[in-house]
Amino acid sequence: MKKILVWSLYTRLFHVLLMVLMLAAFLTPEVKRLLSWHVAIGYTLALLFAFRILWGLMDVKYSKFKDFNFKLGDLKEYMFSIFGTKKEYIGHNPASSYAIVLMIALTFLAVITGALAYGVKEGMGIFSFMNHTLFRDMKLFKEVHEVFANALMFVIGAHIAGVLLDKILHRSPALQSMIDGMKPSSEEGLRLSLFQKAFGIFWIGFSIFALVYMLATPQNIFLADGNQKMDYAKSEPTFYKECISCHTLYPPFLLPERSWVSMMQTLDNHFGDDASLDPATTQSIKDFLVKNSAEYSTKESAWKIMNSMPKDQTLLAITETSYWKGRHKEIDKEVFKRADIGKPSNCKACHTNFENGLLNNRDIKAL
Repeated sequence: MKKILVWSLYTRLFHVLLMVLMLAAFLTPEVKRLLSWHVAIGYTLALLFAFRILWGLMDVKYSKFKDFNFKLGDLKEYMFSIFGTKKEYIGHNPASSYAIVLMIALTFLAVITGALAYGVKEGMGIFSFMNHTLFRDMKLFKEVHEVFANALMFVIGAHIAGVLLDKILHRSPALQSMIDGMKPSSEEGLRLSLFQKAFGIFWIGFSIFALVYMLATPQNIFLADGNQKMDYAKSEPTFYKECISCHTLYPPFLLPERSWVSMMQTLDNHFGDDASLDPATTQSIKDFLVKNSAEYSTKESAWKIMNSMPKDQTLLAITETSYWKGRHKEIDKEVFKRADIGKPSNCKACHTNFENGLLNNRDIKAL
């Protein structure tokens, strides 16, 4: 039996990009500094699938949605014949037909909920404005996103497992066909029109360009930081002048109200030093700190620090909170003794925009 072209070069490149980006999307959340990469990859996956939808609506033989087999009877027969005599399909079999549609739907759901979580939790991207109204539900958005992302990974895993099992049990040409595009058949092979070839080139090229553009210009609309960069020297000159003269300027949202009140009441023993100020200055700084404390902040770090402290506990050092310890536990203690850092409380050594009230993961300087 002759071999015919079933999968075009563009379909095969789409699969390669899909596998690489899905793996990257799965791994990047584990590295906090790569969160913006994770988001950019998610948008690129959505773009790839958007083009795949258009490709499936074109008259591309073996790739058209109208040629997919969604008959439940055929799906049942196909699944139960895995360990027996199995019917071969030139295009998509019933299982892969359902898998592709599920992957498309779950990808868009994962990307949409991921973009919402990015906006609500981090105050970044298209939905950054929602950080100021829905920040109390930030955990919910993340959990919903993880449900869709995990479901997507399950479908992908099942799809890959099915292809491998088919190869082992039936010596199916499906796996090899995704490399060379060929399958044995007596039917007529795939032929693309000039428009379809041009669309395929645009499809792959634009998707790669979009990913590179988002990573190269992090202030684009999809990844842009919606958090306000504070200039305390202008907005709160008293706070800025008195605090930065002795140590790093700590944004007020990093401690709850009770901590700031206690700190301002004990300036005569401020971490071992006498930092006493006149009553008017003390009251001015205290009012500012209380007004902008963790309770009134929409930032994720503020809520996590506050929620990590028991209600009956009043900590004055951010580095003593369980949240800070948890986030920095993998850093060797010797790192904090380096000349360019000096001590754990020197947050600005690694968080480049720390004194401007920004603690974005992508701003963390590599140690």
